[in-house]
Amino acid sequence: MSVARTTESKPAPPEVEKIRVKVNGREIEVPRLMPDWQGKLAPTTMLQACEAAGVTVPHYCYHPKLPVAGNCRMCLVEFGTPALGPDRKPILNPDGTPKIVKSPRPAIACATPVSPGMEIYTNTPTVKAMRQGVLEFLLINHPLDCPICDQAGECKLQEYSVDYGQSTSRFVEAKVHKPKAVQLGPRIVFDAERCILCTRCIRFTRDIVGDDALGIINRGSYNTITTYPGTFFDNNYSLNTVDLCPVGALTSKDFRFQMRVWFLKETPSICTSCATGCNITIWSRGNKIYRYTPRENDAVNGPWMCDYGRLNFKWIGRDDRLKDVIVRGQKTTWAAALNELADRLKHAPAGSVAIIASARQSNEELWLLSKLKARLGAFSDSVPRTGEADKLLVNADKNPNSNGARLTGIAGSELGANLGGIASGIANGKIKTLIVFGEDVTKHGLGPDLLARLDALIVSDILPNETTRRAHYLLPGCAHAEKSGSFTNAAGRVQRFLKAIEPPGDARPEWEFLHELVNNVVGGNGARSIAHLFDEMARDIPAFRSLTWAALGDRGVELKI
Repeated sequence: MSVARTTESKPAPPEVEKIRVKVNGREIEVPRLMPDWQGKLAPTTMLQACEAAGVTVPHYCYHPKLPVAGNCRMCLVEFGTPALGPDRKPILNPDGTPKIVKSPRPAIACATPVSPGMEIYTNTPTVKAMRQGVLEFLLINHPLDCPICDQAGECKLQEYSVDYGQSTSRFVEAKVHKPKAVQLGPRIVFDAERCILCTRCIRFTRDIVGDDALGIINRGSYNTITTYPGTFFDNNYSLNTVDLCPVGALTSKDFRFQMRVWFLKETPSICTSCATGCNITIWSRGNKIYRYTPRENDAVNGPWMCDYGRLNFKWIGRDDRLKDVIVRGQKTTWAAALNELADRLKHAPAGSVAIIASARQSNEELWLLSKLKARLGAFSDSVPRTGEADKLLVNADKNPNSNGARLTGIAGSELGANLGGIASGIANGKIKTLIVFGEDVTKHGLGPDLLARLDALIVSDILPNETTRRAHYLLPGCAHAEKSGSFTNAAGRVQRFLKAIEPPGDARPEWEFLHELVNNVVGGNGARSIAHLFDEMARDIPAFRSLTWAALGDRGVELKI
């Protein structure tokens, strides 16, 4: 069916109405309306205007992805508006400029909309005094335990006290003492004395997660955050409150007292727990991963991630990791194993080989396996992995790269559709060689009795399982944190992840040894890096053809699939 071309032009998007304001004497234009925490257009606030002007306004309770509360008062600023005459027209100065009347009262920048001609002052003596006063009140009952606080190095109270506070304290009375090390839930420890009652945690759980679990009890200096009596703070997004907390009140039970953040290396990566592909930062030191935190990407996960994905990294450091190259039960070298495999595969009859590649492998690895598939006339598939989803970030597809498996041709539109055929092919003797990457196929219809019929079982994996124990060729692979590559998430967004730590023993990134094997079997010049390999793959796969490794950047590119 042909599609007729049309010469009709699409209507131009409506012009964004802008207004002129001044920030510390500098005139700028800002949109009259800007996205609010829900992404809906709302009147532009003073704080947003100051950000547009490159001026920092300190704040605690405000967060761009949460409803405005306006309770910390740290963002107080002075402002003025054009004076209006009896005719409601601006009164002009002798030089023709509008006469500005300074408001006798300050305003909270996070909740006050701007208006045409408004002037905002963020560095006047009065503003500085207000900030000092707010900080002085916040520090009255705050414990002076910065040296042992988990938030040290990431604490806004520390930073703002240095930038905007006083160097001395006038407080001589006894501090109010509140509960310490409270187990709010299975993953959250709460120190009430450090809490500044910004209510970010309350608004997040209520308005983002839909779990109205937290609230404030008592009055005045004895206010504290708590859960309803007899309940636990236990939703799958509770650890986001640790990120949101501007002080050390809410801490992760898993990361608490583990490592100072300034000692840790930060590596941009992708969560592999489901097909959403949340952007994350891997925090590591000494070849050990200490934590995952969300990396903001509004096209995928915003600034959030689920608790399960955040804690799903402990297996990477397990003591029983596969570390040695094994051929027929004997330890050997990569060169010897790959040369023997290449010779075996070159002489394999067409149709006698099958490939089962996990949809947890990278796009590049799946593509290299697809080249082997084409050369050998092999059957191939990936194992589907499904579970429960939610309305926020968790996807029912528990593979991070199901779309990559489809686009590279390793799997069809329905993952797992060919597994039965591969099992039948082994049973009737047609399939003599099985290549398995990242799956325990004994759990997916290819039991030990079937595997025993094979002339060659070639397996690459990270952890031992029933399939690795029966492998004739065992090739130790890497976790995503130990290599670089890309995934294609459920929305068709191609995102790259970078190497954070080194793999154990002789384990190697699968793309590296697959590249050598494919070049020996199929032929080729060889890519010099993951970037070159991705660009080579992109030229070969139609859906990726417009992409380059460099173009992916830190936020990825969405495909039209």
